[in-house]
Amino acid sequence: MFDKLMEAQQKAGEMKKRLDAISVSGSAEGGKIVVNANANKVVQSVQIDPDFLADADKEELEELLVVAINKAMEQAENVSQSEMAAMTQSMFGGMGGLGNLFGK
Repeated sequence: MFDKLMEAQQKAGEMKKRLDAISVSGSAEGGKIVVNANANKVVQSVQIDPDFLADADKEELEELLVVAINKAMEQAENVSQSEMAAMTQSMFGGMGGLGNLFGK
């Protein structure tokens, strides 16, 4: 049992590293604002088209930043869930009858 716990902790650490290395992005206004993040939901960068920035007002810019950030976070969540499902499958898939506990 203790070995399984240690294995789970190790796999969680490996998954965090893997998610850190996966890039996702969200954009708004046809790519005039792009937010890049990793799959651990950490924003890495924000790019704003200079021509758009020159013409945008504060409220418009703030709203579109929120849209782009939310899109990036949604992608990060989707990737994270997929990775977690794969890790769970690999951990429990080889445990005989317990693999069927999760509907597989």
